[in-house]
Amino acid sequence: MPLRPAAAAHHFHFKRSFPVAEALLDPTFRSTVGNDREAPMKAATWNVNSIKARLPNMLAWLREAAPDVVLLQETKSVDDTFPHTEIEDLGYNVATHGQKSYNGVAILSKRQLEDVSARLPGDDTDEQARYLEATVDNIRFASIYLPNGNPVDTEKFNYKLAWLDRLKTRAAALLELEMPVVLAGDYNVVPQDEDVHDPEGWADDALCQPGSRQRFREILNLGYTDAYRVFNSAPHKYSFWDYQAGAWHKDHGVRIDHLLLSPQAADRLQASGIDSGPRGKLKASDHTPVWIEIRD
Repeated sequence: MPLRPAAAAHHFHFKRSFPVAEALLDPTFRSTVGNDREAPMKAATWNVNSIKARLPNMLAWLREAAPDVVLLQETKSVDDTFPHTEIEDLGYNVATHGQKSYNGVAILSKRQLEDVSARLPGDDTDEQARYLEATVDNIRFASIYLPNGNPVDTEKFNYKLAWLDRLKTRAAALLELEMPVVLAGDYNVVPQDEDVHDPEGWADDALCQPGSRQRFREILNLGYTDAYRVFNSAPHKYSFWDYQAGAWHKDHGVRIDHLLLSPQAADRLQASGIDSGPRGKLKASDHTPVWIEIRD
């Protein structure tokens, strides 16, 4: 399936570039660019659970962690009210696909964003802002906010399963491009029992349903790699802790935020992990960033 042109439902902004004449005369600029290119690209996914509520925490994390690419979910912001300026001031280009009060995804990049495309193909009637793609340095990124699906005995779960089927179709099409692909976001799927603190207690939840897990495995079986598991085999490591019942302090979490890599991207993977620091902050999101480093 060919990549679609950018949809009208999103906006993207480029930061001001360094003046060419000044760059040619400034040896510091040249050496900095060279060092950046030698370093791996760091990319992270983070469900911020409202960009407005989490903006101070997110800006602090961007300064500290300095990721090159960030895939955001649940921004809960229309494109016009997204805090472009504050993020661009930190050196990021910004692409957004939002809607009022619900859902919303974004891609931030210190490098140029190209071929930006919103909406997951396969259902022209789906108006929910849950999917955004862009290319950064010949790597195709997608920011994904998969439906939760609860309660399982309602159309919400059927919508989730259908969305996963559409995602599998898109994931297969992207493999045909034979380029590095990173499908990152809040999948709302717990892959295995080792990824949830209480498997029995969560067994009836949409995140752990056999149908959800089967479709997640089907995407992996296309040839994608769960980046976190390449370097982290220990069980019971999480990316989400509910606000209720002291889940964070008890470490009662689930791992539902994933970065799935095509073979071309997996071959360049150098590191991966979960940064739990932001979850311990005041006014934190209930999710925390999950990150990878990819060799340039």
